[in-house]
Amino acid sequence: MARRPGPTDAEVNETIVDIDVAAEMEDSFLQYAYSVIYSRALPDARDGLKPVQRRILYQMAEMGLRPDRGYVKSARVTGEVMGKLHPHGDQAIYDALVRMAQPFALRLPLVDGHGNFGSLDDGPAAARYTEARLAPSAMAMVDGLSEDVVDLVPNYDNKLTQPGVLPAAIPNLLVNGASGIAVGMATNMAPHNLVEVVAAARHLVAHPDATLEDLMRFVPGPDLPAGGKIIGLEGIRDAYRTGRGSFRTRATSRVENVTPRRKGIVVTELPYMIGPERVIEKIKEGVQHKRLQGIAAVTDLTDREHGLRLVIEIKSGFNPDAVLEQLYKHTPMEDSFGINNVALVDGQPRTMGLRELLAVWVEHRLSVVRRRSQYRLDRRRERLHLVEGLLIAIVDIDEVIQVIRSSDTADAARDRLMSVFDLTQPQADYILELRLRRLTRFSTLELEREADELREEITELEAILADDERLRTVVSDEMAEVTQTFGTPRRTILLEHAGGTGVAGEAAAPRSGATPLEIADTPCVALLSATGLIARTADDTPPPREGRRAAHDVIGATVATTTRSDIGVVTSRGRVLRLGVVDLPALPPTDGPPSLSGGVPVGELVALERAERVVGLTALDQDAPTLALGTATGVVKRVARDAAPNRDAWEVISLKDGDEVIRAFPVADDDEIVLVSSDAQLLHFAASAVRPQGRSAGGMAGIKLAAGSTVVFAGVVPAGSEAHVVTIAGAGDALPGTQAGSAKVSPFEVFPGKGRATGGVRAQRFLRGEDALILAWVGPAPARACGSAGQAVELPAPDGRRDGSGTALAAPVHAVG
Repeated sequence: MARRPGPTDAEVNETIVDIDVAAEMEDSFLQYAYSVIYSRALPDARDGLKPVQRRILYQMAEMGLRPDRGYVKSARVTGEVMGKLHPHGDQAIYDALVRMAQPFALRLPLVDGHGNFGSLDDGPAAARYTEARLAPSAMAMVDGLSEDVVDLVPNYDNKLTQPGVLPAAIPNLLVNGASGIAVGMATNMAPHNLVEVVAAARHLVAHPDATLEDLMRFVPGPDLPAGGKIIGLEGIRDAYRTGRGSFRTRATSRVENVTPRRKGIVVTELPYMIGPERVIEKIKEGVQHKRLQGIAAVTDLTDREHGLRLVIEIKSGFNPDAVLEQLYKHTPMEDSFGINNVALVDGQPRTMGLRELLAVWVEHRLSVVRRRSQYRLDRRRERLHLVEGLLIAIVDIDEVIQVIRSSDTADAARDRLMSVFDLTQPQADYILELRLRRLTRFSTLELEREADELREEITELEAILADDERLRTVVSDEMAEVTQTFGTPRRTILLEHAGGTGVAGEAAAPRSGATPLEIADTPCVALLSATGLIARTADDTPPPREGRRAAHDVIGATVATTTRSDIGVVTSRGRVLRLGVVDLPALPPTDGPPSLSGGVPVGELVALERAERVVGLTALDQDAPTLALGTATGVVKRVARDAAPNRDAWEVISLKDGDEVIRAFPVADDDEIVLVSSDAQLLHFAASAVRPQGRSAGGMAGIKLAAGSTVVFAGVVPAGSEAHVVTIAGAGDALPGTQAGSAKVSPFEVFPGKGRATGGVRAQRFLRGEDALILAWVGPAPARACGSAGQAVELPAPDGRRDGSGTALAAPVHAVG
């Protein structure tokens, strides 16, 4: 079979069209730009959703994924949306779904996610691992779609329909904000508080001519999902006025004692969309490049139960407030948010202020309620029309049945019913489809009651559609219901300036100057209480005397020093432990007795050995008074003032086996050293009788003790001062703190002085059951006592007798001062 030759070049009809490249690029780019602006990047001002978000919510509603139903795989939702409504990449759809489920991204999440939906620092798990359903707030967004409240538009292949906008009973655009980059424009809108936005919208419904200032009384500023603080409200006012502005957001933090020796900055809220890992990275980078000083460590203690907790430990000697200012300057703990309120209105991008945004949503809700009312009115009129025809037929039901039975076809039966009973075609068709069980007497009563209810509803709906004020009242009431259902308290604090008070809308004066980074070396006083708490005063106010009763405690020792100096902690083993004053918590200034409740146990600041306890404080400079020590075996020592060793710990007395230091105190040559033994012997002698010795010396005899006795108190009485002697007797074999005992208070002057190394004089006569002094104290009058928890214990009145018996106490005494 011969092959047919192909056409020649001349026979081929070729058409070549010359197109200007610039014109083609311009036309194609405009089409692309319009597609990006309208179909991808910018939200609609009415429901605040981009097309992909709207399609996700609509398709999930069509799938029946309500809050009271079970979760389904996110991959299934993504596939349904992609196959029916959004022919784009599944990852883009899943990303939009994830964002609507993240509580840190939206102020009011629209999707209820189950599984790993990511964090500020990590992305979500794959769609095949997570599950989702609509959140309760999303039901308010799609409520009414079946009642013709919005227009439906074709999907991408004209086989299905989708809503062009959702009914949106929630002002989603303002509540959840939006961000997106289109062609030649972008949008960046901050989240707000639902209660505040709805209150402003209701005011606008009631007062359509309301000004921006009126609305800002209800909406003072954004309310971010993560909380934090907004610094500077002028940029917010500009944004509400023109649609463009900016503000600064700050982390919420407080200064705490993270360890007994160090303070730290505890961050509980970060700026919008800032994660803790990003902050930690910037802090480490700032410390490495010397931009940040005074930071010892950063620890992320965030968990599901307690939420965000970022602990920034401050080095000793640095001011936490100044370090915090550095962090605000050099890390994302302070961030800037630029507001650009661009959204689609009637398909066109517009930049709008607060009033315009509220007006668009209010007008949308008025349209939704109006269309819903008209739809319900039409359905109820149709139903009433059918019910009225059915009631006519039931009255003459026998004749109706006869007409139907005698008709040859259904069409003939319908025509005869319409002519005989004066019915319309819909009424006749409804009667023909009637089931026989509806012909009972009870059904007739139900139909009559239904007809009455329908007439009432029709009257109400007609009144709503006829009266604009009534329509606005319905819309306002529905807004109030949304607030009651989904409203939450404000999370973000609004401050006019960085030094603000934290009250929304309240102006505060800016700081006059920067806070010094390092703590100044100012005079202060270190205080040690009888219950073992240690602290320092915040300034150089005169210190309370040793033994003076503080609030809920007794001050046992004081040392005048400076903030950046070191002091010595004297222990029962004859050691001195070096302690930096800057590590001590500072007590706030007070006019009354100092409260050491803000102090810390001294054992947490210095390393004590087992069974070792703190017995006093001492200054480490050579100009300080001489340190005196008294031991349990009656040894007294004055330590010569030499330069303190360059060590953290050293010995100041050589103790014999079984001996221990019971108290350390400063002393001058003209003071009286006082020792009290367990067998109620008191001895005092001039401090000049004890010569200063070196640190390695073992001291000298102070008081001569009887067999089995020990020293229970060692102290000093300044020359010429009024002092009291307090002794408390009890059973020597009782457990400490279990017996109240009997107490005696006597003037110090009734006790004669004796030489060093003698036996002293009796200070209290024992009663039956008493065989030892369980506590003694000598110091400035008047004397006060406290229990182990710092509570006050009343002492008897001073007794002029030197060796009289004591008076029973109401409670055990832990310390006297």
